Amino acid sequence: MNAIFLSPAELRDGGPAGLTKALERTLWHLGFHDVRVVDGANDHGADLLAVRNREQWVFQSKWKAHGMADHAGVDDLERARTHYRADKAVLATNTNITAPAEARRRALADVGVDIALWHGATLAAIGERMPERVPSPYKLRRYQTEAVEAIERDLAADGSALLVLATGLGKTVVGGEVISNLLKSRPQAKVLVVAHMRDLVEQLEKALWRHIPKTVPTRLLTGDSKPRDLAGVVVATVESALTATRNGYRPDLIMIDETHHVAETGRFAELLDLCSAAAQFGVTATPWRGDKFDITARFGYPSFTMGIAEGMAAGFLSAVDYRLYADGVDWDAVKEISRHGYSIKDLNRHLFLPQRDEEIVEHLRVAWRETTEPRAIVFCQTIEHAEHMAELLSVSDPQWVNASYLHSGLPKRHRNVLLNEFRLGRVPVITCVDVFNEGVDVPDVNLIAFLRVTHSRRIFVQQLGRGLRLSPGKKALKVLDFVTDIRRAAAALNLRRTLEATEAEHLELPHTSRIEFQDETVGSLMDMWIQDAADLETAADEVRLQFPMPKGIL
Repeated sequence: MNAIFLSPAELRDGGPAGLTKALERTLWHLGFHDVRVVDGANDHGADLLAVRNREQWVFQSKWKAHGMADHAGVDDLERARTHYRADKAVLATNTNITAPAEARRRALADVGVDIALWHGATLAAIGERMPERVPSPYKLRRYQTEAVEAIERDLAADGSALLVLATGLGKTVVGGEVISNLLKSRPQAKVLVVAHMRDLVEQLEKALWRHIPKTVPTRLLTGDSKPRDLAGVVVATVESALTATRNGYRPDLIMIDETHHVAETGRFAELLDLCSAAAQFGVTATPWRGDKFDITARFGYPSFTMGIAEGMAAGFLSAVDYRLYADGVDWDAVKEISRHGYSIKDLNRHLFLPQRDEEIVEHLRVAWRETTEPRAIVFCQTIEHAEHMAELLSVSDPQWVNASYLHSGLPKRHRNVLLNEFRLGRVPVITCVDVFNEGVDVPDVNLIAFLRVTHSRRIFVQQLGRGLRLSPGKKALKVLDFVTDIRRAAAALNLRRTLEATEAEHLELPHTSRIEFQDETVGSLMDMWIQDAADLETAADEVRLQFPMPKGIL
């Protein structure tokens, strides 16, 4: 069977962007990983970067409605190969290249610059020979199989289902398998996958390629991408999906990613109501909403749940070596706090003495040297702080000279190049604000530093989860938390208590987690103070607290 997306008609009708996307999907089928589109201003002649066998490949795609690609594509690719320090270079076109372009390619080969050519006939042959599905380095874990079965059971019985899986446990994998099983039994079924923002939608489409046979097309439906037909699997922003359903589009199955964005009313609610005849399921790592709306009212009680502590205790997520740095506690304030009730906002102002960035760098340096092949993410307070910390790190240690910042103000192409460099180890540390929370496929990391406090339990779990994926040689995720909010202490204590209760059932694990305060006295004080950690973790600034008198302090 041929890959529909590599047929001459699909490549011609898809235009330049369609050729790049078809090439991107092809690379996953050919066993590449970390495939990233870098086309755009200042792309230095590259359209795609990809890694295979620890080699950097660079691709230039040249689409032509008629005629053939000229030597400019060859020259662009030679420039890109040098700029990105690529090991291999490929020029791809849906037609062919001119004789002068071929002569230029051969001349470069004579001086040791090899540029492979994938023309239209080559792509068609690749589409015929490549595996029907993207090669997978692992099989579904037992709990993932159980989750798929639970979702399919509830969809069959009730028409709706809900999956709650912590970040790193594979919620998209489970959702993709549910879709895959439907397409095996009903190849012509229409599937709609919806998310709340464009970057996440684009990431989802690519993730689903691992689960969808090459004979099934995928369509990206956003404000910038409007396919002519909606056959196969449509991955859409909620606004674009809603417009399509208002115009009569009716899928057989709907998957809502990051389901915690579904409210009682609004765009998601209207979309699901319009498609009430479709089977509907949601997936999320963090089911909590700020407005207290319970998403089970829409999707039912979770078909399958595994939280972060359970995943860690069972060995499906990395253990953590979590250290809270609250060394700057103002002990005079402690005495006053023990006598009088304080609001959380006032308490934080009186209790914690924030550490200087230079002190944080020294703590990070120690952790870095204790970590094998370190890859670090540093969550900062603001965009300006992220840029400042990247600059500070780059001049603080020779190993950090290429430290870089990543935030939503940067062009998407720049972000993709940076993440590719991070994967290869060329960028050792990335500083950011919250761009890693949702919608960014971040490579595995083994060192995280929190320099900011979030009052959202959901965001804390998402950010921590970025480092919890298992990887060869990784014993534990090191976490440096420079806490300046008692709610963060509550979050860490809540995680520790849950882990202690859960790990007792899994004594065979080679590595167990450690969550502790750098200052044991502070840790004992916090542990005594914060008894109801789960409630305090998400409390508002105005909540007033009354603490017991700490013995040995007064």
